[in-house]
Amino acid sequence: MSQLTSFMQMAEGMSDEEKIFTYNGVLYPSIMCPEETLKRLDSIQAREDDVMLVAYPKCGFNWMVGVLRKIIGEATGKKMDSKTPPLIEFSAPEYLKQDPSPRLLGTHIHPDNIPASFFEKKTKMLVVFRNPKDTLVSFYHFYQNNPVLPSGQSWETFFSNFMSGEVAWGSYFEHAKAWEKRMDDPNIMVVTYEELKEDLSMGVRNISRFFGFQLTEEQVQQIAEGSTFRAMREKSNDSHAGMGKVFFRKGEVGDWKNNFTPEQSQKMDEVFKAELEGTRLGAKLNYQKYCQ
Repeated sequence: MSQLTSFMQMAEGMSDEEKIFTYNGVLYPSIMCPEETLKRLDSIQAREDDVMLVAYPKCGFNWMVGVLRKIIGEATGKKMDSKTPPLIEFSAPEYLKQDPSPRLLGTHIHPDNIPASFFEKKTKMLVVFRNPKDTLVSFYHFYQNNPVLPSGQSWETFFSNFMSGEVAWGSYFEHAKAWEKRMDDPNIMVVTYEELKEDLSMGVRNISRFFGFQLTEEQVQQIAEGSTFRAMREKSNDSHAGMGKVFFRKGEVGDWKNNFTPEQSQKMDEVFKAELEGTRLGAKLNYQKYCQ
């Protein structure tokens, strides 16, 4: 049985209140991120050749898992067909220790809570961000359709909770501000969902180079063509244990316009201006183009 299938079965019969809990001031899904696992995160021993993927929820994490699996497979010949999402907060440290190098690992947690050994070992990290309006919409639908998360919130309630950081894995803006402080780190590469959607071949090329994987141009094109959102969505029921349409919903840029009221849009504009305007990550998110 896959880990995802096991999670779904555990969610049956649980109340919404039981599906979420607070750990160190941040909300986490209780089924996927048991408190005991979170307490042991710091015991994870990073490796220099780990391939670490980091993203706030619904910023393209599952899409990039597929891309990185293909890159590693092409570059090393190592078969990367695990159906388990490689999030460190899902798995006990001893399970991660068993995986041969190079390990593909990932997380949604705030950078200040990533185990120190990843920074000490200078593990390379790919950090993916998405414009906050589309992130919010995607996260709302994820809450509504994923059995392991509390569902039934109205759009208005979820919007308010997202803006105040009262959602699983915490505040989008707190994550963004923390990564802004680390953008000079040569072992961190920040990319956006939108730039990957615009030129995936360039993204594959740059990501491969960042992690030190040598690919031919033919391999780059092959990976990009097999990794479009539509291609990944078509294969996702197999890769995500029948939950493909939950993890790969629309993949569009600008879907927020179908959901936000003018007042909500203005509220997000004000918060973005206060929190991220004038920052390098804020500029990279190209807010004016994608959110106004």
